[in-house]
Amino acid sequence: MKTAAYAATAADRPLAPFAVERREPGPRDVAIDILYCGLCHSDIMQVRNELGRSRYPLVPGHEIVGRVAHVGAEVTRVKAGDIVGVGGMVDSCRECFYCHQGHEQFCQKGAASTYNGTEMDRKTVTYGGYSKHIVVTEAFVLKIPSSLDPAAAAPLLCAGITTYSPLRQWNVKPGDRVGVVGLGGLGHLAVKIAAAMGAEVTMLSTSRAKEADAQRLGARHFVLTTEPDALDGLAFRFDLVLDTVASPQHDYAPYLGTLKPFGTLVVLGLTAPSAVSGLSLIMGNKRVAGSAIGGIRENQEMLDFCGEHGIVADIETISAAGIEDAYARMIRNDVRYRFVLDAATI
Repeated sequence: MKTAAYAATAADRPLAPFAVERREPGPRDVAIDILYCGLCHSDIMQVRNELGRSRYPLVPGHEIVGRVAHVGAEVTRVKAGDIVGVGGMVDSCRECFYCHQGHEQFCQKGAASTYNGTEMDRKTVTYGGYSKHIVVTEAFVLKIPSSLDPAAAAPLLCAGITTYSPLRQWNVKPGDRVGVVGLGGLGHLAVKIAAAMGAEVTMLSTSRAKEADAQRLGARHFVLTTEPDALDGLAFRFDLVLDTVASPQHDYAPYLGTLKPFGTLVVLGLTAPSAVSGLSLIMGNKRVAGSAIGGIRENQEMLDFCGEHGIVADIETISAAGIEDAYARMIRNDVRYRFVLDAATI
């Protein structure tokens, strides 16, 4: 079936109205009327082919919240009318070791990305959430808690799970000290979630203008990292540091000195190569790690946690006609803290 969407047809062209073909729902499929879709910085990278693997026409969007229109005969987890979400994946092989472990994002056969990829048949192109409708297999449809605003919940499907997953993986608990580098789309949710887990959160930012926001979001402390020797006073302070900055100029190595022995620095943004010395790791048994979204089980756990604690993103809702302007503002960090597309405007 034809679905109205917004697509990029080349790396140097703006997104424009486009019609994509969605498959007819099968017995285990869920047809979803999209209500909202978050704008992620990775959408810009894909639209502009910054990773060198974009295929056009390309419909971005992997932070999808919608209402179930109808379900296949074998679907049991959701029903028509339910508010549901779709994140960065729409399928996986479901047979390999990582799929059985609940880490479908690392499927050994390659998970099916929500857009700029293919279904598991490796032929059918996937188109994302800048559209009116989507059809997804039941196993990759997530339930949005009724306590959450659907628009503000949309960024949880990427920014939320990207920050929740390392906090859970490193077992953050009440009393732990967590540093968050960068107060943006990822960072503001990292602060909210870590604080809800009972951690003492410190925001590490290059902008004094964000100090009040950091405190409002749940940070107990704020450090302006552009001040001389700002990190020296934080030596051996943190159990965990989440570095959320995505910039080719950003170096995460200096934050190793803020870790306690056995502490971990988790890199969440795409950054420049960093010169991490062996000595800085050895002296304190410190670790540098990465983290990529989360599996379906963990995504649902994250949504339920956010529902219990009333956590959503701070958002600005935009129309489809405003996508290009929103992209320009994202590039210059002029949003607090996520844009969300109202699909009714497509």
